[in-house]
Parts: sequence; structure tokens; C-alpha cells
Amino acid sequence: MKNKIIVDNKLIENLSKLAKLRFDEKSSLKMKDDLTTILGFIDTISKVDTKDIQPLIYMSEEKNILREDEINHIVSQSDALKNAPQKDSDYFKVPTVLKK
Repeated sequence: MKNKIIVDNKLIENLSKLAKLRFDEKSSLKMKDDLTTILGFIDTISKVDTKDIQPLIYMSEEKNILREDEINHIVSQSDALKNAPQKDSDYFKVPTVLKK
């Protein structure tokens, strides 16, 4: 037998901490109701007998029609750097995303 998840205020509080979100009382109740509904849908779907169903590899039989890459216009490195807000000799400077 599967463990049924109980959606209570503690679960919503833990999820909000993990997601680094803050909810007021009204939003917290709405999240609780929505999560209960979603888990109900999942519970309903999990009851469907799929024993004799082959898994899908592709969602459709259509194939992508790809085109060849064609070079139409070449921009030199110096031209590309001309309008850069920040540059360092031969490179674009961008804000640091990951800190060591």
C-alpha cells in the first residue's frame, strides 16, 4: 500500500522554505488546496492499469525538417565588440553568475 501524502500547513511551510517563497495566509490556503487537487489527479492517474501498454519513445511520428546552416553575413570581432557595453581586449565582459 502506498503512503498517502497529507497536505497540511507544515508541508506548505516546508515547500515554501525549499522554494524560497513566502506566502501570506490566503496564498498558503490556496497553495494547500491546489496541491491537494494536483495530488488527487496523480492518485487517479496512478490507478489506471498500464500493464499491457508499451511505453512511448516519441510523442508523434512527425520528424523535424532541418535546414542547412548558411553563412549570410560575417561580423568581424572588432565590429562585434564596438557596441559592447563592457569589453576586455578581445572579449565581452558580463556580470559574474557563479561565485567560487
